[in-house]
Amino acid sequence: MRNPVRMAREDVRVAELNQDLHSLEHCVSQTRDGETGEEALQKASSSQRAESCTALSAEDAFAAALEPGIANTDGSYVATRRFLLRKKAISGCTQRKSWQSNGLDYVIYRHFIYSLQNVDSQRLTSPGDSGRWASPSARSFSYGRDSVSSNKDILSFIRGSSVSSFSGELEHQPHKGPGDSFVGMHCIFDQFKCSVNIVRFGHRSSELLGFGTSNGQIAVCTVLDPPGVLHSLEGHSKSITDFDFSLNNQYICSSSMDRTVRIWDVEKEHCVRIVYDKAEQLCVRFHPVNNNFLVLGNAKKEMSVINFSTGRSLCRISLESNVTAIDMDHTGHVVFAGDAQGCVHSVKINSHTGELTQAHKCRLGLRRKSPIMSIQYKTFSLLANGPVLLASTQDGTIRFFSVTLEIHGYLTLRCSLQLNPWARNVHASFCPILSLEKGEFIVSGSEDGNVYFYDFTRPKHPCANKLQGHGAPVISVAWNYGENLLASSDCEGMVIVWKTDSPATVPP
Repeated sequence: MRNPVRMAREDVRVAELNQDLHSLEHCVSQTRDGETGEEALQKASSSQRAESCTALSAEDAFAAALEPGIANTDGSYVATRRFLLRKKAISGCTQRKSWQSNGLDYVIYRHFIYSLQNVDSQRLTSPGDSGRWASPSARSFSYGRDSVSSNKDILSFIRGSSVSSFSGELEHQPHKGPGDSFVGMHCIFDQFKCSVNIVRFGHRSSELLGFGTSNGQIAVCTVLDPPGVLHSLEGHSKSITDFDFSLNNQYICSSSMDRTVRIWDVEKEHCVRIVYDKAEQLCVRFHPVNNNFLVLGNAKKEMSVINFSTGRSLCRISLESNVTAIDMDHTGHVVFAGDAQGCVHSVKINSHTGELTQAHKCRLGLRRKSPIMSIQYKTFSLLANGPVLLASTQDGTIRFFSVTLEIHGYLTLRCSLQLNPWARNVHASFCPILSLEKGEFIVSGSEDGNVYFYDFTRPKHPCANKLQGHGAPVISVAWNYGENLLASSDCEGMVIVWKTDSPATVPP
């Protein structure tokens, strides 16, 4: 069935062409009587000129300028030539008008890019630690003369569109790349001569930095002037696979290939508890609400909850493969676990009893089975209009999911990036504050020794910028709380803290 709007436009175009043909026949009849094309045009009736629009008059002038009608030239040729030139001008104007107002979608997209940062800001509360808002007063929100009738239409359009649907326009949007905002290296830590597997800033801290090494050591540093190592935690006999800070940064829990999980008192540099297991411990997290619970994942396809005070196991469930990475939502109701086959599991957790119940699993976006190296939850994303999840696998696939917490962490794949495969456990991280203004940025290490920034809204050319300074493969990256410092570590023991040219942005 034909589009009625298109049929109406074609009827208008046919009427205009009939009028043009009538004018052409009049010009040809005049030129056959011995008049030039210019004289024929000058003798066109005033009624026909009044009926034609301003755009058509401009097109007539364009055609006359390109074909002036020199003396001793066949009048029929001049009139036909002008008619064809005028038709070409009409086609160009039509294309430009179509680009300037390409239906409701373009209008919505334009306001989304330039003025949607504060839509319904009073309704949206400030997100938690992983999805931080800048001050609403720092952003202006105004509609132009082509604005959409309501915010509801804009939000419904964004919910129903994939990220890749914006790519065609964003490719032409000039903007300052994320790497351009860095002014250099803030400090360098090179005390260790072994691989630094994981770097992490303290909870809601912009100055406390920790990193775990392949020889079983954990260092806690300060990045304030003068930067330096504050505490060294030694006790693991094999490589550190993961660690996490408690809410008050007083304790650190760490997992290791020596099949133990240790809880450390940071100030006293003392191990207060050791949890033994029969398999290598691959990932660990403090519960974000009840810090008395630890959530563990091991190489025996198990995920468990440990009581921090007693060291007892409260609950244990089995998944399809080794649990390689975990993260939790800000409410503490859902655990997101990535396994060695690339599947992301959504597991419900009771913050009072520690009971685990598997809810959903997602394999979308996988080309082959590959272990998940890092997984990160963010409270809010403009593109997804809600919470999102980032999962990076060893085959170089980085997937971007929207999260529905009302359905126990149900995941919907929004888009993915395919990078070069990695031989090491390379991690990726969100760029929360940067993504509030320009797109949906992530930062990732790489085996070529660079730190790369990728934009999910530009799938054809996702690499926005890179930082160069490491001489070995970059394994882990982490932002501080104010997101003015970025830490990166490599497999030769160097940790670089990069500094941006903007002050720390901390939510009120």
